Formats: sequence, C-alpha cells, structure tokens
Amino acid sequence: MNRKATAIGWIGLIVLLALPAIAGPTAAPMDPAAFHDDMRTLWKDHVAWTRLYIVNALAGLPSKDATAQRLLQNQTDIGNAVRPFYGDAAGEKLAALLKDHILTAAALIDAAKAGNSTKKEEASKRWYVNADEIAALLSGANPKNWPRAEMEGMMHEHLDLTTAQVVAGLKKDWTADIAAYDEVQGQILKMADMLSAGIVQQFPSRFKSS
Repeated sequence: MNRKATAIGWIGLIVLLALPAIAGPTAAPMDPAAFHDDMRTLWKDHVAWTRLYIVNALAGLPSKDATAQRLLQNQTDIGNAVRPFYGDAAGEKLAALLKDHILTAAALIDAAKAGNSTKKEEASKRWYVNADEIAALLSGANPKNWPRAEMEGMMHEHLDLTTAQVVAGLKKDWTADIAAYDEVQGQILKMADMLSAGIVQQFPSRFKSS
C-alpha cells in the first residue's frame, strides 16, 4: 500500500472515530465510578500480564506461551471496552494495535535475551512507532480530552518503564526490577483514569449523573 492510500485509510478511520457511537434506545446509563474502576482493572491486567510474560520469557519457563495468549486476550478486552462509544471498527483497530504492541515487545525481549543488538534496535523502533499510532488513534477519537502530545507522552513512558523491567531482569537486578514495576503500575493507572474520564466527559448522556 502506498503512502497516499495509507493516509486516506487513517483519515477515514479518524473520521469514523470522531462520530459518537449511537446507543440503543433501551441502553441504561452507566455508573461512571464503576466504569472508572473497570478501566483501571483492564490496564492493571495489562501491566501485570506483561510483567508475568517478561519473567516467563527471560527465565525460559514453559508457561511463556500460555501467558502470552492471556496477555493478548487483555488487548481484545481493552478494544471491547471502547466499542460501545466508538463502534466496532474502532474497537477492533485499537485491539489490533495493542496486540502489535505486545508482539513487538516479545520480539524485543527475545532479541535482548539473545544479545542480538540489531534485532533489538529494530524491534524497539517498531515499538515506539506503534505507540505513536495508538496515541494518534485515541487522540483522533477524543482530541479535546486526549491531546495527541499527552497521549504520546503516556505511551512512551509506559514503554520506557516496561523496558526498565526487561533490562533489570537481564542484569538480575531485582531491586531495580521491582522498582520499575511499581512505577509502571502507578503510571498505567494515570493513563486508565485519563481514558475513562475522557469518555465520560465526551459522552455525558451515557452515564448517570453524580
């Protein structure tokens, strides 16, 4: 696909995302507090299963593949969480980008463990490009509440902290490893809160009044 066609595809997707999903006539308003908590659970699972995958991959444990499948399911779950607001296409696109995020991270971990600096750098570059694509997708859906620069900053920080866990694990620096995980937990909750608050603000009629 040429660059022009790719650009047209992205423009079409952003236009689609900009159109609020229409709730059915019997859709009951959601509890914003419960929605906030559910979003936090999804993203806490994201970093928890990512960490477990890192541990499995670096140690070469037989549970690595099963852990990867559970981690990929989390990306589908996150995509499903936005479907009621932005539609099926948007939910599927977000899930697909997040799965690429996970698969690229796996390639990066494998390369780092093998000491292959060329493949590690290639995977790292793809990982950050993917992060920017996720940020662009989300910002296109809700630019007022999710400014692109802020979304990119959130995504890059998430990648930096995840990388810190891998580096610490390879060095067997368990104090640094635990510290990086503590940080990424706090960081992901900020991102989850930004996402849930942004949706509530964009679709106030879909939520119960406080």
